[in-house]
Amino acid sequence: MNVIVDLEKPLTELEAKIDDLKKLNETQGVDMSSAIRLLEEKATQLKAEIFGNLTPWQRVHLARHPKRPLALDYIGRLDDFVELHGDRAYRDDPSIVAGLGVLGGIPIYVIGEQKGRDTKENLYRNFGMPHPEGYRKAQRIMRLAEKFRRPLVTFIDTPGAYPGIGAEERGQSEAIATCLHVLAGLRTPVVVNVTGEGGSGGALAIGLGDHVIMLQHSIYSVASPEPAASILWRDAGKAEEAAKRLRLTSDDLYEFGIVDEVIEEPLGGAQRDAEAVIGKVLAADKRAIERLMRTDVDALLDRRYEKYRKIGAHTELVHDRAAR
Repeated sequence: MNVIVDLEKPLTELEAKIDDLKKLNETQGVDMSSAIRLLEEKATQLKAEIFGNLTPWQRVHLARHPKRPLALDYIGRLDDFVELHGDRAYRDDPSIVAGLGVLGGIPIYVIGEQKGRDTKENLYRNFGMPHPEGYRKAQRIMRLAEKFRRPLVTFIDTPGAYPGIGAEERGQSEAIATCLHVLAGLRTPVVVNVTGEGGSGGALAIGLGDHVIMLQHSIYSVASPEPAASILWRDAGKAEEAAKRLRLTSDDLYEFGIVDEVIEEPLGGAQRDAEAVIGKVLAADKRAIERLMRTDVDALLDRRYEKYRKIGAHTELVHDRAAR
């Protein structure tokens, strides 16, 4: 069950009525403009009521919306893109799309986690869950970006890395750890976009960057709510409670300093105006790249180090026993 699909059902039905009246207006020559206007006003009000104050669990489902823009939608809006395949060791992993492109006249390298739109494509893309060879392909792109001194842009959208036996046998944890190691010391600007689900180490593997951008209704967490509930309470049915406690929304993560910029979505989610959202994300990427490229590489690495050292910082209170 998709919570958002059920939640927006009255709105979808109302919008379908509006479309029917507009077609009637065009084909039959009947003036339905006043009725259309009233229904559009009602739809606007209903949209505000439904999406004005979403819970964390509802935002999880909005981040998984089947019509939400995917990595290839963003990549397709670049000035140019040439996809590179394979990890030079085992095979190509379709759940990670990578290559070189041009953004606003700036040559860049790109890595994106790609889901599918339908069952067939999701099976091909493994539901956006990369295998180790996908992360090793990503490492190839990272090193190419450093070698040719081009910025790296990543798009995160995965429930998590694939947990199957074959993936474990081929070194899933090592592949993710190596991605983090490479990114931590990469001598070129890294801009990260969390556009849908940011689940576990599968997301973090391409998420260590100088500037982290997050869409308003995307999520980013140490684990997806369902497995988190299974681990904490031995009950996947408590996923809604887990979503609340994980603090995985853009509001929480911006407050914690984990993300640097949040891009507002249209009321109802990014899929309501995908073209505008994609344009906003790529414009933010370009601004970040231009700023980061003006920074000396050594200073860039120092700032990256300090950025991640500060995450999760805490203060310990030391009590003086002698004073008691």
